[in-house]
Amino acid sequence: MVPLKSRHEIELMRKSGRLARRILMEMGKLAREGLTTLDLDRYARRRARDAGATCSFLNYRGYPAAICTALNDVVVHGIPNDVPLKNGDILGIDFATHLNGFVGDTAWTFAIGTVSPEKQHVMRVTEQALYEGIKQAKPGNRMGDISYAIQSYAERHGCSVVRALVGHGVGRKLHEPPPVPNYGEPGTGLKLKVGMTLAIEPMIIFGNDPEVYQLEDGWTVLSRSGQPSAHFEHTVAILSDGPDILTEG
Repeated sequence: MVPLKSRHEIELMRKSGRLARRILMEMGKLAREGLTTLDLDRYARRRARDAGATCSFLNYRGYPAAICTALNDVVVHGIPNDVPLKNGDILGIDFATHLNGFVGDTAWTFAIGTVSPEKQHVMRVTEQALYEGIKQAKPGNRMGDISYAIQSYAERHGCSVVRALVGHGVGRKLHEPPPVPNYGEPGTGLKLKVGMTLAIEPMIIFGNDPEVYQLEDGWTVLSRSGQPSAHFEHTVAILSDGPDILTEG
C-alpha cells in the first residue's frame, strides 16, 4: 500500500522540506577547501535543533551522522569525517529533517573550488535528470515514466545510472513505499496517483559503468570505475495538476 497524503499533510511536509532544503543549501555555501564534512554535520545538527526539528538520518538503522556525504567517486552514504575538503572535490550532501510529524528529504552536489570538466559534466547531467524525472510525476503516468526520463537523459549525455540504489516514497517515515528507480521503461510500473509523495533522487556516474561497491563500514557506496558521481534529490508531491516540489523555496 502506498500512503496518499491529504493537502493538509502535504503542507506539513512542505514545511519540513523547506527547512531541510534551507539547511542543505547553507551547508553548500559553507563547504570550502579546508572545511571538513564533520564540521558540516555539526552545523546541520545545530540548525535542525534550533528550528525544532530532528535529523532523520541520525541513528536510522544505526547510521552515526546527521548528513550523508558523497565525495568525488562516492555515490552515497559516506560518513562525515575530519578530512579537510580540497580544491577540485565535488561533495554530495543528503539531508532530511523530521518536523511536525513529517520528513523532508533532499540532496545536492556542490563543487569545492575549481573542478574538472568531468565532474562539472556529471553534476549538470544529474541535476537536469532530476528535473526530467520530476516532469513525469503526474497522475495517470506510471513509475516507469519517471525512471525512463532520468535514465534516458543521463545516458544520452555520456553518464550511467546506478541500479543498486533507488528513490522512495516519503512522508511520516523516511522510507515509505513505493521504490522510485532511476531506470526503467515508459508506461510500466505503478500508476501514479494524487497524494503520492516521492523522494526522486538520481545517482549518476560519469561514463558507461553503473556498477558500485560498498566499503566495510556498511554504508559508503562508491563507483566501481572510480569515476565521479553526483546525487540530486527533491521531495515531490503529485497533485491533480502535476508535480509539486516540496523541497524548494
